[in-house]
Amino acid sequence: MFKRNLLFVLLGVIVFLMTACGNGEEENTEETSESAETEENSTEEAVDEEDTELVVASQTIPMTDVVELAAEAIEEPYTVEMVEVADNIQYNEALLNEEVDANFAQHEPFMEMFNAERDGNLVAIQPIYNAIVGFYSPVYDSIEDIEDGAEVAIPSDATNEARALMILEQHGLITLADDVTYDATVDDIEENPHDFTFTHVDLLNLTSSYEDGIELVFNYPTYIDSIGLTSEDAVFLEEDEDNTFAITLVAREDNQDSEAIQALQEAFTSDEVYEFLSELEEEGHLEPAFEQGE
Repeated sequence: MFKRNLLFVLLGVIVFLMTACGNGEEENTEETSESAETEENSTEEAVDEEDTELVVASQTIPMTDVVELAAEAIEEPYTVEMVEVADNIQYNEALLNEEVDANFAQHEPFMEMFNAERDGNLVAIQPIYNAIVGFYSPVYDSIEDIEDGAEVAIPSDATNEARALMILEQHGLITLADDVTYDATVDDIEENPHDFTFTHVDLLNLTSSYEDGIELVFNYPTYIDSIGLTSEDAVFLEEDEDNTFAITLVAREDNQDSEAIQALQEAFTSDEVYEFLSELEEEGHLEPAFEQGE
């Protein structure tokens, strides 16, 4: 009898232990499932946040000012983070390498030159403003004062070199070959009646050329403003009604049609941006390249 009772007790203990182990496995399974679900939700939230945060590379004022205004104007759920770069190469390399989603620092001819050189896939999304560029002089007050043999400082990059030469031609100071436009170089000058000598200078250093006393210097209002000059101080300005060289919002072929880039375009053409550009237009810096409410 005693042995039979002892056997029943042992069987009861075994059943209890098996049940307890089973419950533990169920609890562990539930905890693991909850943990996996929490981790999955966190990952989805991180992906969503990444998809709605737009990183835009830009360079200097007023371009950076426009990006900041667009960041304030963009509709939810999107946000804008600006990355400032120091030269005319980084913003395109970063966009090409998918380190940023867009950039705002160049005109379309410059972008096309980059694409040709780097086999790039950058796309012009929206022209925003046309900088009022021209030639400045620490020596001459008017175009009539320009003397033969003057030194002329022009940008060293291809598209801005062409732009500078086209302005000189617009004002009858040189004549370019008939078959060149945005790819013009000094080698395409057919007539140089004033016997100008041309010096190629990095775009960011042209203001220093003015300070060094070079007779004629091509420049943007953004850069010449650093020494207290405006477009009113220019000897002559560009004549361009087509906004060919408008500073443009640029993206890539793979993201140009995305809802995020469309939202970014709307922010860049917002009333806030237009009003800011209109104020600068009154100061002679630039002209908006889009209509209000576009």
